[in-house]
Amino acid sequence: PSTHLLSNNRGVCAGGTTEDGFSLPFQVNHLGHFLLTRLLLQRLQSSAPSRVVIIASSAHCAGRLRLAQLGRPPPGPFSAFQDYCDSKLANVLHARELGKRLRGTGVTAYAVHPGFVNTQLFRHAPLWLQLFWLPLARFFFRDAAEGARTALVCATQDGLEPFSGRYFADCRPQQPWPRGCDDTAARELWDSCERLLGLQPS
Repeated sequence: PSTHLLSNNRGVCAGGTTEDGFSLPFQVNHLGHFLLTRLLLQRLQSSAPSRVVIIASSAHCAGRLRLAQLGRPPPGPFSAFQDYCDSKLANVLHARELGKRLRGTGVTAYAVHPGFVNTQLFRHAPLWLQLFWLPLARFFFRDAAEGARTALVCATQDGLEPFSGRYFADCRPQQPWPRGCDDTAARELWDSCERLLGLQPS
């Protein structure tokens, strides 16, 4: 069967470690997406034109790439939220590296900030974060349908091929924060994730 669209849209903001030994946000928000995308790359290329849409976040602005401790919860009292931000930076860099590696194949990739959306993303977050976040979400955030608009644009709009690897917000390409523009970090993250997963270098 053909695969013309892969949407990586699974996310958590919670502390903890998975049975594989990785921090929960890193494995769910990035590493799982990375593995699924790698496993489907050949099918995506044989189905071209096709697209990969990765749901990132403006929270990547506070992300830090710690390659030596990749996959481990960051230290500090706000570890769960920092871990979430780190995973979102990884999403932005993943799309950037995908865009470079897939150039000329007919497969394009986009990182998407959906906006601040009133979902249940933070239902397992620390209590202090829920107390801060939930009142804001109820009164000021977008609903789920509004939050899906930018992802749908990246999935369906014609003519976006020149923007492969870019970061989108409010239905248009935008410049990510400086750490999200680091091509060396994007390549090193890709290589490190392959090693963590025991994959052959691509």
